[in-house]
Amino acid sequence: HKRYRLGAIQGALLVFAISGHTSRADNSQLHLTLRSRMKAPGGDTFTVVEKKATWDPKKTALIICDMWDDHWCKGAARRVAELAGPLNEAVKTARAKGVFIIHAPSSVVGFYKDTPQRKRAQMAPFAKPPAPLATAERWGTTWCWPDPKREPGLPIDDSDMGCDCAVKCKIRDAWTRENPAIEIAESDAITDNGQETWNLLTERGIDNVILCGVHLNMCVLGRPFGIRQMVHLGKNVVLMRDMTDTMYNHEMKPYVNHFQGTELVVEHVEKYWCPSFISSDITGRPAFQFKEDMRASR
Repeated sequence: HKRYRLGAIQGALLVFAISGHTSRADNSQLHLTLRSRMKAPGGDTFTVVEKKATWDPKKTALIICDMWDDHWCKGAARRVAELAGPLNEAVKTARAKGVFIIHAPSSVVGFYKDTPQRKRAQMAPFAKPPAPLATAERWGTTWCWPDPKREPGLPIDDSDMGCDCAVKCKIRDAWTRENPAIEIAESDAITDNGQETWNLLTERGIDNVILCGVHLNMCVLGRPFGIRQMVHLGKNVVLMRDMTDTMYNHEMKPYVNHFQGTELVVEHVEKYWCPSFISSDITGRPAFQFKEDMRASR
């Protein structure tokens, strides 16, 4: 009987040890619920489709797009300042899991010219991309314009540049660096260059790319490290949809409030470019929502 009890105890301990190891290994991965919108064959309607994905953090990069320290539009600047803290917490959690963090404050990376993070991007070995990189220029970097072969026009009219303030702000050179509320760790990289981004991803064998930051209808889609470019290069691309914003004025079509306009652009991305997920999948905390967004929590 003693031998039987000892064997049972040893067996239980072995099962506990194995399950504990499995749990720890499982927690080291990224478990994402990816939301897409699929079009039925021959139809015009889209259906929301969610699927679970498990990503290796070591093969994943998170790119922070244009989270500047200021903006010519006061409303945009206010929302970025509100978003920066929660985004930083999500970035810290992702980094701790082993995700590679790329800071991409377009046109002001010169602020960081003497930092090891900037030099890391500049010194990464050249890697030939599998498809041509964007060569058109816009707003201080190269630019991926909308691809009519795979996407219609955006669902919002941002032709007025999207200032949603009661008194429209004057466009000016406002930003000088990334918002200081976002920490730049020693292991991170800084670039706004498409080739440098590709070099960094190739050097680390990274297949998965998470995009976040602002503004979704403009830079998050169009920059040389953005959604369109990364999809064209064959990466597994996802948008962290609660950690973004748009430049949209509710006085323009389709005449919905600012946050509903952002949601329409998220849906556009899910239809034509890549899935999205919420930061809760990384942090375990509730999804971020702007204070001015009076809609029900998503």
